[in-house]
Amino acid sequence: MLKQLINPPHLPPPRGFNHGILCSGGRTLFLAGQDASDGNGRIVAPGDVVGQYEQVLRNLQAVVTAAGGVMTDIVKLNIFVKDRDDYVSHMPALALVHKQFFGRYYPAMALFEVTGFFQVEALIELEGFAYIENTPDER
Repeated sequence: MLKQLINPPHLPPPRGFNHGILCSGGRTLFLAGQDASDGNGRIVAPGDVVGQYEQVLRNLQAVVTAAGGVMTDIVKLNIFVKDRDDYVSHMPALALVHKQFFGRYYPAMALFEVTGFFQVEALIELEGFAYIENTPDER
């Protein structure tokens, strides 16, 4: 599988994301929006965007792993937050959580502020795409 980071020199240098990722030789996994729900459907860490981000990444990791991939197979993430200012004020702590799951890798990402989520206690939700290497029988 080939995954090439695309960061054109005439665009601002990316910090905490990549402008694009070109993929070939794999399978696409569409990741549904994941909030900070635990296995019983209850929101973890009410009122704590960092704690919720960690649970969201655990949920995404479960989906990617079930498909035979790893977190660095995620090539695109859309981040939806209830309060952009709250998210930005916690960026150093969010970055530490990100590194626990991705290391120094960053997918192509976008951030959106929304008025609310399906679960009222949710502060953040992520959805996106992963590109997972073909298994030997798929090559």
